[in-house]
Amino acid sequence: MPDYRAHFDFQLSFANGGELAGTGFRLDLPSSELDADAIGRLLVQHLGLALVDTVELRGLRIVEEPHRGSRGVDLIRDAAAGTRIVDLSHPIRAGLVTYPGLPAPTITPHLTREDSRARYAPGTEFAMDVIHMIGNTGTYLDSPFHRYAEGPDLAGLDLSTLVGLRAEVFHLEDAWTPDRRGIRAETLADRDVRGAAVLLHTGWDRWFGQPEYGSGSPFLTEEGTRHLIDAGVVLVGIDALNIDDTESGGERPAHSLLLDAGIHVVEHLTNLGALPPSGARFTAAPPAVEGFGTFPVRAFAEVPA
Repeated sequence: MPDYRAHFDFQLSFANGGELAGTGFRLDLPSSELDADAIGRLLVQHLGLALVDTVELRGLRIVEEPHRGSRGVDLIRDAAAGTRIVDLSHPIRAGLVTYPGLPAPTITPHLTREDSRARYAPGTEFAMDVIHMIGNTGTYLDSPFHRYAEGPDLAGLDLSTLVGLRAEVFHLEDAWTPDRRGIRAETLADRDVRGAAVLLHTGWDRWFGQPEYGSGSPFLTEEGTRHLIDAGVVLVGIDALNIDDTESGGERPAHSLLLDAGIHVVEHLTNLGALPPSGARFTAAPPAVEGFGTFPVRAFAEVPA
């Protein structure tokens, strides 16, 4: 079923005085059949305004376009139709470069199928392989131990903070530019994200595994990080090189603040464009490795069909 959005300019007046205007506004619609009056009411609900007297829309166009999470639009499909699973992880293979400068994984046999035939009954064979890789490989999760020596390691994480989390997906492909790569607090302020996994869809994953992936990546600003912490999020994920700006020196405010607050970080996600802004459930659980702070996850989302 396609999504629709309204594009328009608007002028609002209030019953107790004052006006509010906007240009180039875009609003999610539950269907393409709404008239200007109904869209005006959705606008008021989305903005959370009180005592509105009149709403005038100018240049109204309804276009087929993915939803971005406007308030007042029910994006959850009929639960009786079941769910579909969306894979959000990059496959790991020998030689994969996830982050420039970090070692690529190597995969070597410990026991080949041919050699195993001498150890087992006729017709029975196994392959056992050894993978050597840094924890920061593919799509991975950072625990507080990654940043802080006294923080919980992978084995110390509460599964309830990793499995079946309410996902709030911010589709931000057109909300940043090469000259303004930082995702700001204002961009993330329109939704209730308490207890949720906030997933930042920037579109940068299209370069994963290629040289272009290593520079110019979008990131979460320090102010955006503080906003999410204050808003009570459980996990923050991004489909980019890093949650921080790796080109601004050695400071890592997003990692430092989030992990200090016990909020997990998942980096190098992919396929976030396949998720609705709200209504999905997100899972990213690493193995319970003691004394280890970062490890690949098979991140996925359950989406109402």
